Amino acid sequence: MGTKYKLFEVFGIELEYMLINDTTFKVAPIVDILLTKKNGELTSDIDNGAIAWSNELVAHVVEIKTNGPTADLTNLSEEFHKNILEINAILKPLDTKLLPTACHPLMNPLQDTQLWKHSYSEVYELYNRIFNCKGHGWSNVQSTHINLPFYDDVEFEKLHAAIRVILPLIPGLSASSPILEGNFTGFKDTRLEYYKTNQKEIPEMTGMVIPEQVFSKSAYHKTIFDPIKKQIKQHDTNNILDHHFLNSRGAIARFDRNAIEIRLVDIQECPKADIAICVLIIEVLKQLVNGKLASLEIQKSWNEQDLFNILNPIINEGENYKISNKEYLTLFNLSDDSTVKEVWKHLFELVKENISENYQEALTIIFAHGTLATRIENALAADTSDKNIINVYTQLANCLETNTLFISSK
Repeated sequence: MGTKYKLFEVFGIELEYMLINDTTFKVAPIVDILLTKKNGELTSDIDNGAIAWSNELVAHVVEIKTNGPTADLTNLSEEFHKNILEINAILKPLDTKLLPTACHPLMNPLQDTQLWKHSYSEVYELYNRIFNCKGHGWSNVQSTHINLPFYDDVEFEKLHAAIRVILPLIPGLSASSPILEGNFTGFKDTRLEYYKTNQKEIPEMTGMVIPEQVFSKSAYHKTIFDPIKKQIKQHDTNNILDHHFLNSRGAIARFDRNAIEIRLVDIQECPKADIAICVLIIEVLKQLVNGKLASLEIQKSWNEQDLFNILNPIINEGENYKISNKEYLTLFNLSDDSTVKEVWKHLFELVKENISENYQEALTIIFAHGTLATRIENALAADTSDKNIINVYTQLANCLETNTLFISSK
């Protein structure tokens, strides 16, 4: 991001998908073959017009992302969908396809994980040595990342303050990981349940998921980056890890490209749902940044522990969690105890005139039928046999292919 952009001038969206074998339904660690077939030779990044493709830590996950910053979110769902169709067409002769949602419902990570073995592999190997990346929290997590630019410290302060207070609500909009290894986990957002303790060997990396109250570049380095660098030194003797990547909070500041990246969004069943969720989050952040909701000082006054105490039960209960913290609700001009779904519906009403009809329609389905996690639970009912799980997740793969939202028939 060589050019510096102003708040909300452009956006970067990244979507992660797993490859699965169409016959066995197991993860297919062949992203290198996909990239080679597309490009004629293996490169870790492929420029495909408005969208770029790249590899991830594990060999069965591909990331597709905006090819640099974009100002156009309205047509982004279609751009992503075109690339999904192209990827699936390349994968079809290999009996492989993309599968959406944040976690593969049947994967055994200890048996099925293969790390990326090509470019950048020394970094992944070091991560694996420190953290053992064969657990669900590393090898079975697909998310949507939202990158938002800031121009200087003044803009960083406003953006970071707004993002911090909205983070706890995100799983109540986007949770899509209620099942692992063929069983309901009891969490709507199992991906985030793992996220919390994924890097327990070096707790400075994730902190409390909610970033600390730091609102300038120098404070961020001192409070967040410096402790991470200090702790990683004993493991990273050759200095190959970058502090920007090591920071694993739910939103991370990327001062190398003047952006903040939000990482708490589970990937959905199709780009239409993903981008609709991103657009709603962005529109609410605009309201916070512009002082239309709580003032900057009030937003900044929230510490990470109090925000984490709201996030944590939402990871578990998703949209159904009832928020009773009156002070938190006043951030969004609400006075009565409200479920997370009610908070999001209230915020949607405030901003929906700025959201295209296509995305409004997607959000309306989410409010009517629940998060994707809830819709998956309803579709499976009490039957978590492999056969029924594969049946429901095959429907989700079809939603990805057609760019339509999933509504359970049960």
